[in-house]
Amino acid sequence: MDNQRLFLFIALSFIGLMLWEAWQRDYQAPVAEPQTATNETPTTGQAQPPADLPAAAPANPATPATAQADSVLASGSRVRVLTDVLDIEIDTRGGDLRQARLPKYPVDSKTPDVPVRLLTESMPDLFIIQSGLRTQTGTEPTHHITFNAAQNEYRLNPGQESLDVPLIWRSPEGITVTKRYRFRPGSYVVELEQAVSNQSGADWVGHQYRQMQRGEGSKDASSHFIYTYTGGVIYSPEEKYEKIDFKDMAESPLSRDITDGWAAMIQHYFLGALIPNAGEPNHYYSRVLDGNRYVLGQIGPVITVPTGASHNFSTRIYIGPKLQDQLGTVAPGLELTVDYGKLTFIAKPIFWLLEKIHALVNNWGWSIILLTLVIKLAFYKLSETSYRSMAQMRKLAPRLQALKERYGDDRQKLNQAMMDMYRTEKINPLGGCLPILIQIPVFIALYWVLLESVEMRQAPFILWLTDLSAKDPYYVLPLIMGVTMFIQQKLNPAPLDPVQAKVMMAL
Repeated sequence: MDNQRLFLFIALSFIGLMLWEAWQRDYQAPVAEPQTATNETPTTGQAQPPADLPAAAPANPATPATAQADSVLASGSRVRVLTDVLDIEIDTRGGDLRQARLPKYPVDSKTPDVPVRLLTESMPDLFIIQSGLRTQTGTEPTHHITFNAAQNEYRLNPGQESLDVPLIWRSPEGITVTKRYRFRPGSYVVELEQAVSNQSGADWVGHQYRQMQRGEGSKDASSHFIYTYTGGVIYSPEEKYEKIDFKDMAESPLSRDITDGWAAMIQHYFLGALIPNAGEPNHYYSRVLDGNRYVLGQIGPVITVPTGASHNFSTRIYIGPKLQDQLGTVAPGLELTVDYGKLTFIAKPIFWLLEKIHALVNNWGWSIILLTLVIKLAFYKLSETSYRSMAQMRKLAPRLQALKERYGDDRQKLNQAMMDMYRTEKINPLGGCLPILIQIPVFIALYWVLLESVEMRQAPFILWLTDLSAKDPYYVLPLIMGVTMFIQQKLNPAPLDPVQAKVMMAL
């Protein structure tokens, strides 16, 4: 049995799989179905809720005509909030979070004053966070109404423990809603409260909803050969981490009741997440608007607020980078948004070890090198077995060539003679392959750790290597890698078939 033939088959299969996935991503973009809700007026003349509103609980027979769905995002005035880690713009129209910049994460290391913009209201990179309340009767404080703000800028000063940004709305019926965002120093978690004060003379019955709305985003030509997931994810204690991509939202809208879960929209290195209170049951939903805007949201339980009483609806919102040491403390399972795929159980210990090494050397580049050495040492005995088997195969190469010349095109006799020789010499033809196959999942997991970890983003190494997440501008490292791969190839026993030998050399 030819050891090299198996290597060739594995390599070609892997390359074919990568090409197929790349083709699927580039040319099989999901086609969004028409939005599931409309704004048609029924025969009774009552206006229906806008298409981007979740269902009222339990029903809403009459939504005011002023709350019509926007053909584009309508805007009021802006309230800017500045903390040490966030630069937020809140629109008084619905109290939406319309813009979010991350001052500690510049778009490019060469322009440190231009931060990443995670939330934006511009297509195709639209990503905003909306919230509101729905009720059975009366005027609804949805994200289509306009709040009043006391000032147009808030700043979290050094030494300040928290910063509250209140937005107020009053209904004709005597309902006052205060939408309050609370910011804390060094935190990417924004606390949202929707406080209802009922002075209407009757019970107020309603629920809160929160939703993220985003577009598919523009394609980055520089990342055609690096695929990272962009889309929705949800978490539940039963099903754990689930991807709800844009195609899923178009073909089969999400409708599920979850307690102690969360929902998020993620992209490479960053995410926005809605995190309900512990123990609170929520209905999770998705929908498509205008064919290119995707909504993922949560509907809370129905609450009755007696006249003269008040109630606070609360939610936490995470807007920021995928910092693994912080995400797990924000909500159970939130660290899974650092998407290592099916090899997460291997990748997480690898990242843990990488962090420990970085704590000692304080350089991510040297940390990666040292981690690779540790992994190679851990697999030393397997590698030794593999190299010894390859060396034995090299010694047998002349004799195998002689067998090929003796038996010519009689493949059956040739294979039988080769197997007899392997038994006589006590050589396992797969001895050089199996130890390598065992190591492959570990190094694939290492690849995903380096690709997904925001800690590598714009991290400097040495000399001209100032960003470990970017390609080598002078292609020195790829050339060094090519040379070392060539040397390793020469150390392996050459295939008997000259065509195979040329193909393996090309690979």
